[in-house]
Amino acid sequence: MAARNKLGNCKNPCLTMHQPWASLLVHGIKRIEGRSWPAPLRGLLWIHAASKVPDATTIKAMEDFYREIYALSGITDVKFPEEYPVSRLVGCVEVVGCVRCEELTCWQAVPEGVRLEGLTDFCWLCEHPQKLLVPLEMRGYKGIYNLERKISEDAFRRLVRVQSLVPIKFPLPNPRDPYSLRPGSLSLNVSDTRAPDINKSSSLVQAIVGARAAATQFSRKDQNSHGHILQKKDSINSILTEKWKSVSLEEEIKPVTVLRTESQRGSSALHSRQGSINFEYRGNNSGHHQVANYRPIGPSKIFAAAVKGLEPV
Repeated sequence: MAARNKLGNCKNPCLTMHQPWASLLVHGIKRIEGRSWPAPLRGLLWIHAASKVPDATTIKAMEDFYREIYALSGITDVKFPEEYPVSRLVGCVEVVGCVRCEELTCWQAVPEGVRLEGLTDFCWLCEHPQKLLVPLEMRGYKGIYNLERKISEDAFRRLVRVQSLVPIKFPLPNPRDPYSLRPGSLSLNVSDTRAPDINKSSSLVQAIVGARAAATQFSRKDQNSHGHILQKKDSINSILTEKWKSVSLEEEIKPVTVLRTESQRGSSALHSRQGSINFEYRGNNSGHHQVANYRPIGPSKIFAAAVKGLEPV
């Protein structure tokens, strides 16, 4: 099984994406992968299509979006994938960098269509798309995970390079050059320098709105799932707290009971141990002597008792 979310062990990192975004990326149509978290890697990234079958409305919204995007570069004939397979490894791209949305928006060195692709907090910059001639069926995971060796070896043999409609080479700063500026830094820091306004037609505005709506359906699902996990944790913590209070209260109330009745003759002892309380009986049929002694419970035993009493949520 693939090792998940351990980038140190990832020789073949893979990311699961929903369709149609997965195929649009490996076909070279999509150049920016938007995420709510920064890219934790650079280099080759395998793309796996999730199991959810995309509906016709979502596919149309994203294809309309990219038609308008490429129209800004004078390209009116965009060839989209013939199909959007699910639960399949569909190809790979090279992640060359990651910028924030506001940096991409002001990055004058890249085509205006690319700048409009930035719809999320973090924008992963993708180059050199490659697709699989025959997508490989496999299971995906959350986050970035390591592709199994057998699958990666088979996938490399099926890869074909894709010729992008508008080849992109992101002019990233040179990390060795202290005077090399980050993308959009001039536009963000110099008040007199602004990124040129893009003349957005009504069709382009409508396409952007549709693309945002299509992407939001999955981000809301992730937020609801995260909220359910938090509620479950709060419920467990609440139960644990109540159990702790209950056991602590028993510790504070130390039962010391002495019932003494003098007997005429003889004595017999009976020791009964129940939990941490010892009962001692002395006497005959006409009377008895009961002493209840309490032995305090240590913190570790209190916690163990609390956890033992928990029920699955």
